[in-house]
Amino acid sequence: MSHVFAYLRVSTDAQDVANQRHGVVRYCTEKKLLAPVFIEDTASGRTDWRARPLGQLITRATAGDVIVVAEVSRLARSTLQVLEIGRECLERGVTLHVAKNGIVFDDSMQSKIVATVLGLVAEIERDFISARTKEALAKRKAEGVKLGRPAGSARKLRLDQYADKIDDYLAKKIDKRAIAKLLDVSPNTLYAWLKVRRPQAAEAITDTPAPDMTHITP
Repeated sequence: MSHVFAYLRVSTDAQDVANQRHGVVRYCTEKKLLAPVFIEDTASGRTDWRARPLGQLITRATAGDVIVVAEVSRLARSTLQVLEIGRECLERGVTLHVAKNGIVFDDSMQSKIVATVLGLVAEIERDFISARTKEALAKRKAEGVKLGRPAGSARKLRLDQYADKIDDYLAKKIDKRAIAKLLDVSPNTLYAWLKVRRPQAAEAITDTPAPDMTHITP
């Protein structure tokens, strides 16, 4: 039997959560969807969606299930992440509804058009990020900051094979413990690698508890 899940991003504003819940219930009623099972996410918005209850919900959902969210801004902080979430749902046969924006990610032609447009926007976002990164590096170089790996870091480390993934997670502001869990290593192993390969990131990362999924009802 298919299930309908309502994903709510919980903030310190109780009224905001109530508005999300009201909007989702009204949408489900209008679309004649089943009464939803509410999933509340208290994780930081800076945490990558895969490490939040949303990612675990999508992983646990089965083909035919429906996920409803109040609005796009409750899903992720960038168009690229919204597109990733939509595609992940499609690949799993899960339909994603965004109530306020009227967006539905399914296998329809309209959904494919929306995904294409979001893909173009995401590509533009990546270009802007790349340009800002290059500008920042050029500025640091002009200020006399030595770029590149520190001396003695040429030896091969265990996590070097995951360097690209780690950089991606860091760019998305995922905390150290969540990254370690995603890579199936201890936080100390990750931190040791960061101290050698990404010393600035090692100093900047803060630890927050991994999201709890015990409140999800199948």
